[in-house]
Amino acid sequence: MGLDTKNLRVGLVGYGEVGRIFAAALKPKVTCVLAWDLKFADPALRGEALAHAAQAGVRACDGVASLAAASDLVISAVTASNTLAVAEAVAPHLTPGCFFLDLNSASPGTKQRAAACIDAAGGRYVEAGVMTSVPPHGIRVPMLVGGAHADPLLPVLQALGMVAQLASDRLGVASATKMCRSVMIKGLEALVIESYTTARHYGVEDAMIATLQETFPGIDWTKQGTYFFSRVAQHGRRRAEEMREVANTVREAGFEPFMSAAIAEKHDWMAGQARAGQFRALGVASAWQAYADALLAARPAANDPTANDPAA
Repeated sequence: MGLDTKNLRVGLVGYGEVGRIFAAALKPKVTCVLAWDLKFADPALRGEALAHAAQAGVRACDGVASLAAASDLVISAVTASNTLAVAEAVAPHLTPGCFFLDLNSASPGTKQRAAACIDAAGGRYVEAGVMTSVPPHGIRVPMLVGGAHADPLLPVLQALGMVAQLASDRLGVASATKMCRSVMIKGLEALVIESYTTARHYGVEDAMIATLQETFPGIDWTKQGTYFFSRVAQHGRRRAEEMREVANTVREAGFEPFMSAAIAEKHDWMAGQARAGQFRALGVASAWQAYADALLAARPAANDPTANDPAA
């Protein structure tokens, strides 16, 4: 069964940052965009989410069942830990031949289990590895797609404006590529936050960054630091969940994920700082030094070796 983009009904499971970006880009190109998000059922959160959907011309559904039944293409854009749960919830309600595009950052093993649910129910599962942050690329964020049903869906995705490339007809190749990249990228985020904040404490940040700039001149380390601090402060929990799936990927390869597990903890810690309100006074354009100062100010005195030093 082919898909006609002009008569396409797209259902988005997940109406957070990524879901909203994709909905806005898809709305002018398809017959309708539907959405379901757990926020829609939360009295404390549903007002803003439903109002946003209504203003964007997105049809808010009352659950995954009604969304799946009315969609030709379901796009799953949730947090990593919910990847399999969404596939399991959607599968029984899919129309025969419906495509299911899984954008979530999950291990090859998790994606294979999700695919088994969708395909057993008569759907057509396609994995996607989203290869960088969706902002600022929007729907044109580079992605790899894979699995037995990826090839027929690829021209549809490209016609909708997505920058998608076929990774393999073998399920797990796209997700493995994404997960291995995340060890480096999310790891670099964690390292920068730890390094810069500690350097700020000792007053050596300018000298330290100058040495980084000399060693890796192709990166603006000050600008990159600001971006890393702000993104992790905003999305630390989501990043931590992704890194736990990265750790699963490493385990599936037969190794102990020492680094991936530690990166997940660092991102989770940053998420905890955000929940505690440490960054409440900061805007997205705040320099990395402001984030570092907020972290330094929030330290327990027992963790500050200068707290009881009369010379400090």
